[in-house]
Amino acid sequence: MAFTAQDVKTLREMTNVGMMDCKKALQETDGDMDKAVEYLREKGLAKAAKKAGRIAAEGMAYAVVENGVGAVVEVNCETDFCAGSAPFVQFVKDIAKVVIDSNPADVEALKASPYPGSELTVEGILPEKVMQIGENLQIRRFTTPAARSAFS
Repeated sequence: MAFTAQDVKTLREMTNVGMMDCKKALQETDGDMDKAVEYLREKGLAKAAKKAGRIAAEGMAYAVVENGVGAVVEVNCETDFCAGSAPFVQFVKDIAKVVIDSNPADVEALKASPYPGSELTVEGILPEKVMQIGENLQIRRFTTPAARSAFS
């Protein structure tokens, strides 16, 4: 089945993955949009596994107070260029929202929490974010007023 440039654009908008990756996914799946999304998800898992061994020493800490509840999170990436990018900053803000909404006990519990605007957990969305952003991402730590010692 043939696909058009508009199909590539649509897939790119749906997944936030690069244009060439979207084109390849559509080629591999004969233009089937649903299969292409699944193909990209599987490819994201493979890319995330490949990048997992890379050092993520840059990143950002973000503090937020929402409805009287505060949280501070630290998320790491590989480069300072990534740390300033809009997709990475939004990801960090989303992680802070998860901390406020779910009040997890530790990073593992945070990863098991639902990710905002998705049916996936934080751990499930992480490979997609790695593929979208293009770097290894690590949720290093977080704290809330109830657990002040995490950042000390």
